[in-house]
Amino acid sequence: MKQSAGKLLRNAWEANKPLQVVGTINAYSAILADKTGFQAIYLSGGGVAAASYGLPDLGITTINDVIEDVRRITRVTDVPLLVDVDTGFGGAFNISRTVEELIKAGAAGLHIEDQVAAKRCGHRPGKQIVTTEEMVDRIKAATDMRDKLDPNFVIMARTDALANEGMEGALERAHQYIDAGADALFPEALTTLEQYQSFSDEFPDIPILANITEFGKTPLFTKEELSDVGVGLILYPLSAFRAQAAASLKVYNAILNEGTQQSVVEIMQPRMELYDYLNYHDFEQKLDKLFGENKEK
Repeated sequence: MKQSAGKLLRNAWEANKPLQVVGTINAYSAILADKTGFQAIYLSGGGVAAASYGLPDLGITTINDVIEDVRRITRVTDVPLLVDVDTGFGGAFNISRTVEELIKAGAAGLHIEDQVAAKRCGHRPGKQIVTTEEMVDRIKAATDMRDKLDPNFVIMARTDALANEGMEGALERAHQYIDAGADALFPEALTTLEQYQSFSDEFPDIPILANITEFGKTPLFTKEELSDVGVGLILYPLSAFRAQAAASLKVYNAILNEGTQQSVVEIMQPRMELYDYLNYHDFEQKLDKLFGENKEK
């Protein structure tokens, strides 16, 4: 029997302190992360919106949009996948369905946040959050379905409360989220190492995730710095995606303005390297074998 993806994620954060979790925007990115050696990967809600639908990170996409990308990723790798589900895609029954669909699709866990349904990127101004009671209800809906289908599936509670209620409010909310059944905490948009230390001191037995996203409010702290303040997981949600987008623009501009791609070939992945990552020749040999057998009959 295949091991629970959630159990694999839990094993990974126990074995790696801290565990680096890298964003994989699509199935091929997941293959690259897997073969690079990462032990956990991530699907960003903002990434799904931007890369798969050309939309901003404003809660526009649906659970079906996210699940499609989850299935594509879990089909090509067994590395445990943590999924961003924004505010859960609706009320209690919608959140239960979100958990059910993710488990069926092979995800290892999710994080759900305490912003209002018309959410914003966690590093943008103007965020609004729901009451603690409403977020607790979201977590209870998620953990109820988790416990029915796979107790190892990870429910991570994200709080955006620092911007609205300060550290004291964020810590108080986090206590109630853990009491409601959350397995891990994701305090969003912290700005100092001391703030992470406060969370790890307050919750010594709970994994704390640091979101080290570029161009946001959180400085690009190193793995060593975050380890020293007790962070359990370090998330790089869209690093590779941003690099891919920048490289694509460079190629597009070269072709348009220079009439050739010659000046940018050096930044491209060679054809044979692509084939190696995809195990292309194994597929080709299988075709040759099948067609060869058919020809002999």
